[in-house]
Amino acid sequence: MPDFSLEAEAGGLVAGVDEAGRGPLAGPVVAAAVVFLAPPAPALAALLDDSKALGAARRDAAAAALREASGLRWAVAAASAKEIGALNILRATQLAMRRAVLRLGVLPDLALVDGNQPPALPCAVRCVVKGDARSLSIAAASILAKTVRDHAMARLGARHPGYGFARHQGYPTAAHRAALLALGATPHHRRGFGPVDAATAASSLSGRDSGMG
Repeated sequence: MPDFSLEAEAGGLVAGVDEAGRGPLAGPVVAAAVVFLAPPAPALAALLDDSKALGAARRDAAAAALREASGLRWAVAAASAKEIGALNILRATQLAMRRAVLRLGVLPDLALVDGNQPPALPCAVRCVVKGDARSLSIAAASILAKTVRDHAMARLGARHPGYGFARHQGYPTAAHRAALLALGATPHHRRGFGPVDAATAASSLSGRDSGMG
């Protein structure tokens, strides 16, 4: 379970930073940054874990608790599918992380970033591999990023029926790949990702266009 030891060891204002949505074929990549101004209360800390280890109901409950809690600052930001196509997924993820940190309203002394690729941030950066299972700040960021992105994909699913975005959140499931080939790509699909480019090419050859904005 994550704890507050990395934050305590660093001292000062420490932001945990994480992302959701690097692997999907559609939708934005979303990042969150969380600063606990003091160690989180035990009841809140008990709710926090790597977002991938929590079911949807527990993630939503933890996200709600974070939004309602005092003694922390948090922000969420994204990079769009269009930006992912223009920059590549790594750079777009780092852009979303930078946006999230800049939206905190306070400048951290240190950002603990999940993974091993440091983004360009206006503060010191420490990468923490599997950080969402080690740091409460990163775990909190992972939960906020994941819940915001999942809800955004559900809204896209309502706008673009047939793709199943609410079920798979844009990940390359067999059903999603089949829908891509049958319906073509929406503007929210990520150009530069193989299955999306293949579906776009097939649509062009057949003269078919999804026609979805």
